[in-house]
Amino acid sequence: MKSKIIIALFGIGLLTNMSCTDLEEEVIDESLEGSGQAEAISGAIAPAYGQIAWTWRHTNYYGLQLIPADEAILPYRGGVDWYDNGKFLAAHSHDIAPSNDLVGSSWNEVTKNISRTITAIDVLKPLADEGNAEAEGALYEMIALRAYLNMLTLDSWGLAFKKETSGELSEVLRGQEAIDYIESELLSVVDVINTSRGPGRITQAAVWGFLARLNLNATVYRDPYGTPDFTTEDMNKVIEYTDNIIDSGMFSLSPEYFELFNDENHDNPELIFALDQRGVMNNEHSRWAYWSLAGSWYPRPEHPSADGTDGPAITPDFYQTWVDAYGDVDPAEADARFYQENQTIPAELQDLTGVSPENDEEHYYCMSAEDFEINRGIIRGVIWGPRKDENGAFFTCDEGYRIYPVIQRKGNGPDKDVDYVNHNLQVDFTNQGRLHKNGYRVSKYQFSRTSPNGNNFSSVDLVLMRLAEIYLMRAEAKLRTGDNAGALADVNTVRTSRTARPAQTPAALPAIDLEILFRERGFELYWEGFRRGDQIRFGHYEDTWTEKTDDNVFHRLFPIPQDAIDGASNVAGYLDQNEGY
Repeated sequence: MKSKIIIALFGIGLLTNMSCTDLEEEVIDESLEGSGQAEAISGAIAPAYGQIAWTWRHTNYYGLQLIPADEAILPYRGGVDWYDNGKFLAAHSHDIAPSNDLVGSSWNEVTKNISRTITAIDVLKPLADEGNAEAEGALYEMIALRAYLNMLTLDSWGLAFKKETSGELSEVLRGQEAIDYIESELLSVVDVINTSRGPGRITQAAVWGFLARLNLNATVYRDPYGTPDFTTEDMNKVIEYTDNIIDSGMFSLSPEYFELFNDENHDNPELIFALDQRGVMNNEHSRWAYWSLAGSWYPRPEHPSADGTDGPAITPDFYQTWVDAYGDVDPAEADARFYQENQTIPAELQDLTGVSPENDEEHYYCMSAEDFEINRGIIRGVIWGPRKDENGAFFTCDEGYRIYPVIQRKGNGPDKDVDYVNHNLQVDFTNQGRLHKNGYRVSKYQFSRTSPNGNNFSSVDLVLMRLAEIYLMRAEAKLRTGDNAGALADVNTVRTSRTARPAQTPAALPAIDLEILFRERGFELYWEGFRRGDQIRFGHYEDTWTEKTDDNVFHRLFPIPQDAIDGASNVAGYLDQNEGY
């Protein structure tokens, strides 16, 4: 279906909700020279780049990709936390209604982000037409960013918005028309956009990456409810664009996997596109770091307010993929991507037999705030961290802070205040499975050391595209066109690149097929927003996993929010609900 639509009518549409505060955001880029022009140009693009953080917020688009997939589950914790009108329960079980707030907030933030690119284009195009080279370069970035955001709407709702200026009506495009439009936008700038401004700005490499993603998923976008039919033409384009990135020599795989998600990751040579969070934007946050972690855990002793939320955990099903891959070997020992041990508990303290919160006053070790760092990756079992006294201050010692087994302080379960946080595998919607401690947690992102409170104003860039994904896209395209040897080589390049901890460097695989490749994408890219799309593309979105049995193919796309449809109802037929809702 192709139709014109006034986007301003959509609840929070493409042209609303731009606050003055947001316009004060900055874009860090030393290549913008000359105060007057630089301020005009950076002032135009900052709201669009800055909005990405809120678009990918945990309760917006990030949650919308994470919770419906088999890698994460967010129960109603203890019957007291994270119910939120059931939006996460419904998202995970694929029982989403058009009124679901997770869908609505995601739609609002993405469309607002598109609106901000259009507003920037309105400012930049006249300057570019007058010969302003900086404005022209920024214009190309905004066109590419608009295309990227339209890929998000196409991926989740099966539609894209074609809108050139703020004063125009928008066209709603679906299927091949949407693919063609997005591809034409990216192709219009790929040969002229900047090549070296860093991951916080869209570069030529990022545009190549977007084109590769678009073609890899094109068969799903053409027919979102059918069986994917991967054409040689599409796969060859994927190979072409990923070749361009890999052969450019501008990027390299990070030897330490978790450095990709640390402070100062902005300069990591694996990053291609990321949200620049180096301390200047109002919407900077550490939500990708803290959402999953225990609410009783304090990762930054210097910031008593920095903690987790007892949010989502990985599903037992996703954990089992690691177990199945490594058999009798603990995944933490076999794969550097699964776990990084940063806390060495003294041997004499490791045995907690007979130890409890009632008698453990001296059962601690000391650590300075500068040296303390929580473990990363998939977190299991008893966790250790700073402990607060009755006045809310951390217990200290000569070397800094006392590090204890963490007491379960959150929720209303039987272990509250009398036992330690002990993350177990079981997590589901039952009374037992939804206890605050239940479920293995994901600690992929570092709590920023430069943040004033540990939770906001993070300096850790949110990674939206990196070289490992490029290799894995090329591997998939090669595998789907019969080049098994080439696919295996690409997958093994990624696996064996994490050499900072040699004992945990994954061994090269002896063979590859689609199921192994699907598994490898899960291992490399977990909790980065890819799993839902991967499951659809590899034919696993209708599978059964913990608390999810739905097999309705129409649920591959999310419903269009009812507010958006109601807002456009005075223009008959302009916005139709997706099938199955």
